[in-house]
Amino acid sequence: MLYVAATIGSILAVTFLALGPFFLLLLGGEKLLGRLAPGRPGRFALIVVKNLRRNPLRTGLTFLATFVLVFVVTVVWSVLYFLDSVATEQTKDLKVIVTEKWQLNSQMPFAYARPLSEGAVDTPRPGNVRPEDSMTWQIYAGSLSLEKQTREDMIGLIALEPRKILTMLKDVFDDFSPDRTGQSGKLQPEQIRQLQVCVEMMEKNKRAVLLGMNRLKAINKKVGERFSVYGRNYAGIDLEFEIVGVFPPGRFNELAVMNCVYLNDALDAYPRAHGGRRHPLADRSLNLVWLRVPDQPAFHQLAQQIEASPLFSSPPVKCQTLSAEIATILEAYKDLIWGMRWLLAPSILATMALVLSNAISISVRERRSELALLKVLGFHPRQVLALVIGEAVALGAIAGLMSALFSYLIIDKALADYNTSPIHIPESALWWGPLVGGLGALAGSVFPSWSACRIKVSQVFSRQA
Repeated sequence: MLYVAATIGSILAVTFLALGPFFLLLLGGEKLLGRLAPGRPGRFALIVVKNLRRNPLRTGLTFLATFVLVFVVTVVWSVLYFLDSVATEQTKDLKVIVTEKWQLNSQMPFAYARPLSEGAVDTPRPGNVRPEDSMTWQIYAGSLSLEKQTREDMIGLIALEPRKILTMLKDVFDDFSPDRTGQSGKLQPEQIRQLQVCVEMMEKNKRAVLLGMNRLKAINKKVGERFSVYGRNYAGIDLEFEIVGVFPPGRFNELAVMNCVYLNDALDAYPRAHGGRRHPLADRSLNLVWLRVPDQPAFHQLAQQIEASPLFSSPPVKCQTLSAEIATILEAYKDLIWGMRWLLAPSILATMALVLSNAISISVRERRSELALLKVLGFHPRQVLALVIGEAVALGAIAGLMSALFSYLIIDKALADYNTSPIHIPESALWWGPLVGGLGALAGSVFPSWSACRIKVSQVFSRQA
């Protein structure tokens, strides 16, 4: 609840903060247009800007409402954009996930690891496909305290081969969570060198662990310190770790990885301390295997090899691409996604048009004498119509642009290192914003502008007389 209140408060603070640049932009635009005097279009734009500045209260309130509504639309469309991108099937450099076929909580024998990593191919045969790379995942979850079992004390680690951190692990996270810097997920050379040092330390010391920034802060430790984890899913297997490094900030913030040798050695040693009885998960410690293949034909051949192999009959396994796996997960939320796409976003746009329509209608009613005077001075009805629509569209487009720009700069730039979500504001939002704001204003200004251009001069001045 506190987090929601803080989020809403932050949005309102940013919205009011944007009022300053908005009015400065209007003031600067008025002065620039007044000096240039570039003919009829310039004078028309100057009238539009002056009219927007004439009633700061109404203009400011309309700007605030449009800013917030465009922000909500931008966030909703960014979520949908992300879901569409991760669920879209790639055509090359595919990541394949091998899991247990009939159980959601995949638990396979670790003996599957080697044949799966080789694509279930013992000897080369014509047409057989071997993966370009592979990576095994074993999930070890536990608590930092034996007495307390609170959420803050829980930690989950991915047990893998350390050398896979720089290849498969990075590639998987690049596909699922594109880098926010526009560099296609590429780490800086210095970051890669630091990771290489950490990988070497993990290979020499099986107790070594590599953590993300947020995970390191959550356990209140520093690099070089040690901590103990009391196993939850691997009950009775308690491990001690030494922190040898931190992942680069960004997509890895919540990640924690350990050497799979440490976990497997602990499983092998379990019977010696428990009267020869093996751990319940000794034959079910492998959660999933990642494979990389070059293209779709190679994936289909590889999937056929693995799923038809007698090596993986108890339990059977299934092969899916990363995008197909995500699409399967999203299938459970299809009604929610449909509602976001076809109910929530359109309703926000309709609300925006209604707010703008109401504000413009009030403005037109207050300016009846002025609009009638413009007709006396020779303005045609279509020019009055264009003037009212121009004011609305200019306000909506500027508010939309500033909303999208602020969202992009704050979420994707300023807070990029602290945002643990893979969802980000795409650069295309910089044209979504003004387009949404402008079209919403256009839709909301149709009826008020039509009534403005139909004002009869005789009726206006006869009432005043």
